[in-house]
Amino acid sequence: MADMMWAGRFSKQVDETVNAFNSSIAFDGRMYRHDIKGSIAHAEMLGKQGIIPAEDSVKIIEGLEEILADIDSGRLELDPAAEDIHMFVEAELTRRLGDVGKRLHTARSRNDQVAVDLRLYLRDEIKQISDMTAELIKTIISIAKEHTETIMPGYTHLQRAQPITLAHHLMAYVWMLLRDMDRLSDTSHRMNECPLGCGALAGTTYNTDRELTAGLLGFRAPMRNSLDGVSDRDYCVELCCALSLLMTHLSRFSEEIILWCSWEFKFVELDDAFATGSSIMPQKKNPDVTELIRGKTGRVNGDLVTLLTMMKGLPLAYNKDMQEDKEAIFDAVDNVKLCVKTFTPMLRTMRVLKDNMRNAAARGFINATDCADYLVKKGMPFRDAYKITGTLVAQCIGKGLTLETLPLSDYKAMSELFDNDVYDAISLETCVRERRSQGGPAPENVLGQIAAAESALSFYE
Repeated sequence: MADMMWAGRFSKQVDETVNAFNSSIAFDGRMYRHDIKGSIAHAEMLGKQGIIPAEDSVKIIEGLEEILADIDSGRLELDPAAEDIHMFVEAELTRRLGDVGKRLHTARSRNDQVAVDLRLYLRDEIKQISDMTAELIKTIISIAKEHTETIMPGYTHLQRAQPITLAHHLMAYVWMLLRDMDRLSDTSHRMNECPLGCGALAGTTYNTDRELTAGLLGFRAPMRNSLDGVSDRDYCVELCCALSLLMTHLSRFSEEIILWCSWEFKFVELDDAFATGSSIMPQKKNPDVTELIRGKTGRVNGDLVTLLTMMKGLPLAYNKDMQEDKEAIFDAVDNVKLCVKTFTPMLRTMRVLKDNMRNAAARGFINATDCADYLVKKGMPFRDAYKITGTLVAQCIGKGLTLETLPLSDYKAMSELFDNDVYDAISLETCVRERRSQGGPAPENVLGQIAAAESALSFYE
């Protein structure tokens, strides 16, 4: 076995099982572009500051660019025996350039190197997830625009409660997802400080220019404290928290789609391309996509708990425990991207069964509040109106009627305030149309919501 880059202090080789246990290249290899990008910035700074000869800086940068091109093209494969991506790149550079390559690690440590790699990597991933979430929001808005007058029951306690529209229901998820995008943006802003130059924990005695490397890498500033720079993983926890909330919103939406696909609801039908069948029951059409999203939400939540538990007892500065951060946050990122990527076209191809929604809204006395409001608007105190309407509902249930089919004589027996106009007041269309209070389901209100959401979304474009 070849000597490790850090060999010198040790009198014998590391046990092979320990080396395998210690290795992280199997998962941190995905950061090779970001590792090389950070190294190029570091090499440029070393040359400009005269810490290494300018010609060596140029050769190192050229060598790193060639390694990047070779990995991208497949000419150079990552060595699974390497300890990590940082050591792999440095070893390959040294193999190609000899002593010149050995100068690259001057004035830095793997501690600040991995910290900058991870920030660069997650900054790119946040942008991708944000873009994918924006596409999902656009898809939901597109469906909502078609259904501003598609009446359906709104629910509390999973019981039919009041009439709303499908557009109104969908827009609730739009606002959730817009908050998710805000959280991703906030995380990206807070993590956009550069730890490169913090060294192992106490900076360096070399005349480095951390402002230069921060600027070259697109960070708004260097991190101010070298201990914090190498030991901070707040951004991993914060990002995973934002991703857990995003997945929670997808999971809630998935649960509703699962219900809506069932024969008990039959509000929507998924395209065959986004459903599966049964190995034994030929009639089945299962919403596996939504069920998997629901399950993967628990997995992402588990990643968050892993990060919090890993960090809670660590003294400053770097500890090997922190190697566990990458598998957890990478898993969360990968699963969120997979779920959003699949959820969007599933929604886009979903068929809405408007008549079934309307028929469900016609049952369940979801216009009872409007019946009580009818009396209130004629001068009756709300609590009295509430009791009378509840009694009328009980009468309807006993007679197998609805409030729309209950004879006027039965209404008048409860209050002389009732007249023929009660039937218009309690029609589902009126119930929805008259809910013009801000945030309500009246079509013009929902169109206003859509315009506001599109305006908010344009901020991210």
